[in-house]
Amino acid sequence: MRILVVEDEHRIAQTIKKGLEQERYAVDIAYDGAAGYDLASTEDYDMIILDRMLPEKTGIDVCTKLRKNDNHTPILMLTAKSQTSDKIDGLDAGADDYLTKPFSFEELLARIRALSRRPKQSLNTKITIKDLTLDRETFQVFREQKIIQLSGKEFSLLEYLMRNKGKVISKQQLIDHVWDFEADVLPNTVEVTMRNIRRKIEKPFSHKKLVIKTVRGFGYKIE
Repeated sequence: MRILVVEDEHRIAQTIKKGLEQERYAVDIAYDGAAGYDLASTEDYDMIILDRMLPEKTGIDVCTKLRKNDNHTPILMLTAKSQTSDKIDGLDAGADDYLTKPFSFEELLARIRALSRRPKQSLNTKITIKDLTLDRETFQVFREQKIIQLSGKEFSLLEYLMRNKGKVISKQQLIDHVWDFEADVLPNTVEVTMRNIRRKIEKPFSHKKLVIKTVRGFGYKIE
């Protein structure tokens, strides 16, 4: 899952980024509203964490413009303003939720999980496809009830495929949703990561059918 954080206070932005990356999210940062809008409108994000008070463009301006341009990425607005009228302004601009500073990181994570459960894809903490189970709370993967040890990127890539069961996912889609904007990722990186995942979730279970299928010229899918 790829998240854009638009926050002009560098310390807060870096703290959020570090915490989210520990939770296996890919995170990009913009430090002003104009840069945030540019990234949000040109890159493919699963969620935007947007500060209300920003230089260049306010969070309200960014949110309003994104919605006018049919960008429906879930937006969690952050602000030091706690009055009801301020929250209403943010929600009326198109934000999906509102979190007042200061906030605990645990609450931020809970809001992210709640927002992720809403629209196009349900982000339950556990995903099971036949005998393969991925648990996002414990960051564990099981097959035939045996624990499979995956790296952070392997876990995130497998999670994205499992959440899009039955769909053909291209290498570029995997790069867009599993790695952050600054990562120097080539299609070969995806192939290497996929090969490692298959070695761990398929090779020890050779009596079973393949879990991940390669669709030549298009990408990968889990059926």
